[in-house]
Amino acid sequence: MGKSTMLNGFLREKLAIISKKPETTRDTITGILSDKNSQIVFIDTPGIHKPHDLLGKLMLSRAQSALMESEIVLFVTEKGKAFDERDKNIIKRLPDPKGDKIVILVINKVDKVKNKRILLPLIEKAQKMYPFDEIVPLCALKQGDLDNLLKVIKSYLIEGPPLYPEDQLTDKSEQFHIQEIIREKILILTHEEVPHSIAVIVDDITEDEETKALKIFATVFVERASQKSIIIGKGGEMMKKIGKLARRDIELLVDTHIYLDLWVKVSEKWKRDPNALREMGYSD
Repeated sequence: MGKSTMLNGFLREKLAIISKKPETTRDTITGILSDKNSQIVFIDTPGIHKPHDLLGKLMLSRAQSALMESEIVLFVTEKGKAFDERDKNIIKRLPDPKGDKIVILVINKVDKVKNKRILLPLIEKAQKMYPFDEIVPLCALKQGDLDNLLKVIKSYLIEGPPLYPEDQLTDKSEQFHIQEIIREKILILTHEEVPHSIAVIVDDITEDEETKALKIFATVFVERASQKSIIIGKGGEMMKKIGKLARRDIELLVDTHIYLDLWVKVSEKWKRDPNALREMGYSD
């Protein structure tokens, strides 16, 4: 619903992948915004949803842990889906209003609402469901709206020393971001049955001694042979498209020319296998 878009907008860097597919975010991604007066550590979490397998349970666990550890919670929803059953489930998990955590409701995609008066009943409903400290309607694609939300967040910051060096943007490795870029391109290009069944692992990264280009070898895991066929495509055409799009973004990330070698492997029920999840970096 815009969490990752907001994180990228706050940092003005693409840290989190984005797609229209639900449950795109699988891991907590830390974004660190430092300026002369403050340091804000944003944590983009997997969406809170009903888990259907072990991977889903791990994602939910990570989201809940981040919720407990954060001093300020941004509950992001949007006009068309606000306070449906999924949102009500999230509200049940929000911090005790009597505690010391700040909870801000962010209503995204309000640019699609022609008559802003329509938002008033929604805000009134929100106030009855939970005593939010602030309610901020915005469009996550507009930098001005994000800057206004940033001002609200800064007004609630408590005094303390910085947790990270001021030039650090995230706690995630380069390898993690390469894996996410490849997964994003698959999410964008493939059919509905594929996205939730894929995982990507970077097997090796080496530097060519002559050209200094990076050679990146990665494996895409799927659950069924039919999904492998979709990702490879007729005559390998889909794999070529995925590789082309991923290569472009990875080169921007590493600031050098790369050679990307992708393989697809079937691993049945990997989302239910603790050993497979551990190998893919999803196990705590």
